[in-house]
Amino acid sequence: MQREFHVRTQRPRDVVDITETVARIVAESAAEEGICSVYVPHATAAIVVNENDDPNIGLDLLDALDKLVPQGVWRHDRVDDNGAAHIKAAILGPGETVPVHGGKLVLGTWQCLMLVELDGPRSRRVVVTVR
Repeated sequence: MQREFHVRTQRPRDVVDITETVARIVAESAAEEGICSVYVPHATAAIVVNENDDPNIGLDLLDALDKLVPQGVWRHDRVDDNGAAHIKAAILGPGETVPVHGGKLVLGTWQCLMLVELDGPRSRRVVVTVR
């Protein structure tokens, strides 16, 4: 089964918890055991698994990426001024795969699925495949 949904980000750099939406899709799939792939088909956004209890984790992630990959020094900036966003997205990756057991995502106590916006705000498409 495959479903898509959209996330409207609010800031140029943003972290959005999408776990509830993905879990709902897994439940609708009726898959008891398998895998769930979560993928964002964009070159300046990413999907990660991390903690959702403390919102500072998302901010810390964005700050760490900013320190690793500074703005305004990349060749691609001559094209559309978002070279850093492309590099950050490549480091994080466009997707995650999570096991499904008993019809539910197998995530740790503090884990969640997050969409990481690196060149927003904009509408991002998320593709969820459950097998």
